Amino acid sequence: MKAIWNGVTIAESDDIVTLEGNHYFPRESLKDQYTTFSNHRSSCVWKGQAQWLSLFVNGDMKPDAVWFYPEPTDAAKEIKGRVAFMPGVEITE
Repeated sequence: MKAIWNGVTIAESDDIVTLEGNHYFPRESLKDQYTTFSNHRSSCVWKGQAQWLSLFVNGDMKPDAVWFYPEPTDAAKEIKGRVAFMPGVEITE
């Protein structure tokens, strides 16, 4: 599968975990040259504390477009080391 934003593939992998309709890619599949810092944080009762990244591609910024759980709960351990994407990032097979 591929994650595409602003005409650029920002992640690609055959190792995808789908949880609550979101496709979680391995963290190492995310191309770091297209990510930038975000200080946004969020919390999920059953998954834990999420951290976010923004995307910067071809001069355009998509704030808080990528999230991950650095230390997910035991119930969500399958997404440790994985990233998912906000709507607007196209996920294709």
